Amino acid sequence: MKTVKIYSTPTCHFCAMAKEFLTASNIPFENIDVASDIEARKDMVQKSGQLGVPVIQIDNDIIIGFQKEKVASLLGIPA
Repeated sequence: MKTVKIYSTPTCHFCAMAKEFLTASNIPFENIDVASDIEARKDMVQKSGQLGVPVIQIDNDIIIGFQKEKVASLLGIPA
């Protein structure tokens, strides 16, 4: 199984959509709240070059924003 991390904030609508999609697809993920964790925010920016959320990491692949089809493709699940 692939390792999935979501860099998110509590008020981000697209973050919530991404987490709901993964939960409904029975995909375990680590949620990383970059609003409260400054080191995690720095890590996210280093990996993605972005300040916006969500940033989704699937193994070594980085997805900026919630791109449902791309997430599903990388995980081998239906969109």
